[in-house]
Amino acid sequence: MTLAATAAIAAFCVASPSVVTAQDSCCVPDLAPPRVGPAEGAKGPDQLVASNQAGHEGMVWVPGGVFSMGSTDPLARADESPVHRVRVDGFWIDATEVTNAQFQEFVEATGYITVAEHPVDWEQLKAQLPPGTRKPPDEDLLPGSAVFTPPNHPVNTRDYAQWWTWTRGADWRHPEGPTSNIDGREQHPVVHVAYEDALAYCAWAGKRLPTEAEWEYAARGGLNGAVNTWGNEPIDPSRANTWQGRFPFENTREDGFAGTAPVKSFPANAFGLYDMAGNVWEWCSDLYQADCYRVRQDEDAISDNPTGPIRSSDARNPFEHTLRVVRGGSFLCNDSYCASYRPSARMASSPDTGLSHTGFRCVKDDTAPEAPPSHAELTNQNTSDH
Repeated sequence: MTLAATAAIAAFCVASPSVVTAQDSCCVPDLAPPRVGPAEGAKGPDQLVASNQAGHEGMVWVPGGVFSMGSTDPLARADESPVHRVRVDGFWIDATEVTNAQFQEFVEATGYITVAEHPVDWEQLKAQLPPGTRKPPDEDLLPGSAVFTPPNHPVNTRDYAQWWTWTRGADWRHPEGPTSNIDGREQHPVVHVAYEDALAYCAWAGKRLPTEAEWEYAARGGLNGAVNTWGNEPIDPSRANTWQGRFPFENTREDGFAGTAPVKSFPANAFGLYDMAGNVWEWCSDLYQADCYRVRQDEDAISDNPTGPIRSSDARNPFEHTLRVVRGGSFLCNDSYCASYRPSARMASSPDTGLSHTGFRCVKDDTAPEAPPSHAELTNQNTSDH
């Protein structure tokens, strides 16, 4: 990429005056310039028809209940407070993050083209840049996405540009760039998916994205108030796919992975859900607002099935008003920098941002499974048969 192109796109990525700390910037930078729309004949999310997929294969029923949402743990950030009571109805949720194999089936069935596969829209981009910024050559506005590229030395962790690189040709099929592929990674979570890409898959699968409240309730697995998805014990390499060593330049890979891991590589939580901590960030349906917990607590003693605020606001990105919540952390999480593998941790992401550590899982509204007959019922039935 030429210097002019890099400067233009970099200017977009940092155009908003932000107050960024190591904990706040975390692992989800806003590195997505605006894109040209779908190619002629390609389907957008609102044009997709649900597939014939039926039932709840690969899903887990989560019974409804009331829980304490948020955290006051020392690792918690301000947007996780105040802790407040929330009620959610029961729902079905994918046991794992959507995999490359599942997403490929969707693309082959629909011809869908992801946001990362669209070229950058210069007319929209220049409106967000300083006056007089020169247009880069057309070849430098070709499709691409942000890829984690670790430095080989210590860097200022307040500057995420030290380890994120805009990479032409990076997308879900080519996670590290055009020379990479997903061969052998069929069971890894799909990445480089923007919010609308996740919505499109959900529409085809007859599902939807979870609300932030549903996601946290499911992640906790019934361990109300626990720090982690497995309880209050601290994280270790056997628990989840996160970063071991000194971030972002030294990864000791004690958990066996430098990047994404195949789903189900680590133990499930008490609800039978995998990778609710680490591996990849997961999109939720809610708009992000840093103080929405405070507003929610002021309004209701117990919030019933909250779906998030009606508008987004974030001091770190004041000109973006459609930020969406992502949850769960990723393989880049490390306590020295970003402990977002915790079930209460929240992060904001621009809906047109796809990254090499962002994926999703789906939920489905449907009736609860039929309860298996009790021992007494089976005994009575066997007695009557005789």
